[in-house]
Amino acid sequence: MGDKMDCIFCKIVNGEIPSYTLYEDDIVKVFLDVNPDTNGHTLIVPKKHYTDLFDIDDNTLMHIMNTAKKINQLLSDKLHTDGLTLVQNNGLKQEVKHFHLHLKPQYKNEGKLLSVEEIYKKING
Repeated sequence: MGDKMDCIFCKIVNGEIPSYTLYEDDIVKVFLDVNPDTNGHTLIVPKKHYTDLFDIDDNTLMHIMNTAKKINQLLSDKLHTDGLTLVQNNGLKQEVKHFHLHLKPQYKNEGKLLSVEEIYKKING
């Protein structure tokens, strides 16, 4: 189990660390990844600390997937995406031991990687 006191995602959820937040409700916080693989690379993080897929409850998991559908529409509308890859790591490949779902937009014509600030402005502009 990861230590919640040192968890970067818990700190983002609590507002101790700023984030480029795209959406938030009682269950999740959605924000741009600060080290994106693609333009619009987004994370959906439950506000409650769950370590991984094997720790999270089904209702929260379903809420995260429904949120992914909404965020995909937002990314599609604002960034003109052509597809979406969902990634969720557990164990060895999981850098932050707090469940999170990566939304990685795909583009037919992948342009240069823009700064997170530029992407945030495009989405919220």
